[in-house]
Amino acid sequence: MSDWQRQPVTASARPANDLDVVVVGAGLAGLYMLHRLRGLGLAARAYEAGRGIGGTWYWNRYPGARCDIESLDYSYSFSEAVQQEWHWTERYASQAEILRYIEHVADRFDLRPDIRLATRVIATTFDEVAGRWTVETDRGDRVTAQYCIMATGCLSAARIPAIPGLETFAGRWWHTGAWPHEGVTLTGRRVGVIGTGSSAIQAIPVIARRAAHLHVFQRTPNFSVPARNAPLDPADERRAKADYAARRREARASRAGFVTPATEQMERSALAVAPAVRRRAYEARWERGGLGFTSAFADLGSDLAANDTAAEFFRAKIRATVRDPLVAEALSPRDHPLGTKRLCADSGYYETFNRPNVTLIDLRTTPIAAITSRGVLTSGAEYPLDDLVFASGFDAMTGALRAIDIRGRAGVSLRERWADGPRAYLGLMVADFPNLFTITGPGSPSVLSNMIVSIEQHVEWIADCLAHLRAHRFRAIEASAEAEAAWMAHVEELGNATLYPLANSWYMGANIPGKPRVFMPYVGGVGAYRQQCDDIAARGYAGFSLTA
Repeated sequence: MSDWQRQPVTASARPANDLDVVVVGAGLAGLYMLHRLRGLGLAARAYEAGRGIGGTWYWNRYPGARCDIESLDYSYSFSEAVQQEWHWTERYASQAEILRYIEHVADRFDLRPDIRLATRVIATTFDEVAGRWTVETDRGDRVTAQYCIMATGCLSAARIPAIPGLETFAGRWWHTGAWPHEGVTLTGRRVGVIGTGSSAIQAIPVIARRAAHLHVFQRTPNFSVPARNAPLDPADERRAKADYAARRREARASRAGFVTPATEQMERSALAVAPAVRRRAYEARWERGGLGFTSAFADLGSDLAANDTAAEFFRAKIRATVRDPLVAEALSPRDHPLGTKRLCADSGYYETFNRPNVTLIDLRTTPIAAITSRGVLTSGAEYPLDDLVFASGFDAMTGALRAIDIRGRAGVSLRERWADGPRAYLGLMVADFPNLFTITGPGSPSVLSNMIVSIEQHVEWIADCLAHLRAHRFRAIEASAEAEAAWMAHVEELGNATLYPLANSWYMGANIPGKPRVFMPYVGGVGAYRQQCDDIAARGYAGFSLTA
């Protein structure tokens, strides 16, 4: 057991509203952060807008919701006891199972007493004289803390498209990211789904099996690979857990935070091998399933001609699966390279469009004009519906942070600071916002990685930073404007060396009208990023100003 785990939480005679740390959010990031803060002996409290813990896995309860990272990798690694005692039932865990796991961890470490549920943080302001943050909530709470840590999540600000007439719709409607917790009965009903991203691709096959008829309204087709989900083989689980430490080390040093079986082609160009060899490599990845497909060759993310070979492989699979050639063509992406929008993993998605009760509406040819009292009106027809599902994504990376009125030195607003796009040093801190940390913020690997690996890395870096500040009697840490600018230039340079900017993706903010077009995540890889963060800390937190 490490020293930080041994340290007791110190009793304090301080007022209840005078804390060392406020954590905003009680999902996977907030819970682990709270655990580490306790280990440091700090008085900490987490505020969570939901009525339960879990973050993403509390809110996203739509039909078919599950993780697209394998269960043995999408789980905490900080506790050997927990990772040995918890048994996953499927290769890719469902939302319900992940939420049970999160609740198990919270109870295992008795985290609930320091969490305030159903409480949304609406503002946080830095007092330069006191060197403390004042945090306000929608329930009237007003607390102060030396440090404020934002664990608000990258995909937590649900986006409802501004379609005229929604308020007139006589049926029921929901967003996949805010699904009713009491459940929804769709059996025998006429259902419309707007969107064909990750959530829709998971939900559509399940809804189609229940609905009398399902109308799928698609603006942009997406690439999806079979997940090949199945019950987790106990023998496979035993083998993984026998040397879990090695598996975790390899994941932390990898590009994406999880490791796929290595092949001799992975370091080669897709254009440097014979077509038959290339096809065998793609077939092997397709049959294995999951998100490791884009690592089949070294240049699928950087060379358009190489990427085209993989994209055409996908389109051929769609044509071979979907019987109607017009529907198959409508489902085949042609406006962005493979992987430049989030690659999806599905269970029977393309096969669903062979069902007689499923209709695809291509919004590129017949765009939505309005929502009426009866259903959805396009330029071609009106589609009567009982229920409408918005699988329309999120204001990613920055939406949840911008929803809070965050004000740093001299009252500078984070919303105003990010008016032209987010800027942060390492995705961890923003200049002029002392002692404010952002877990998996813009400029870090975050959404291009196994999120839980990136979460753990950020939480551990922040905890070590706070321990350093306390040990050396520093009262504040702040990113310098020069370091922030240099880091963002590095993020942009790496991003521009890839194919990512060729897509109108939420990675670029392109799904939100008026949002600046900036490539937000760090594409250099989880392992390389970790090494840079560790090096910066080892050099006395280079690029940060530490106040004695």
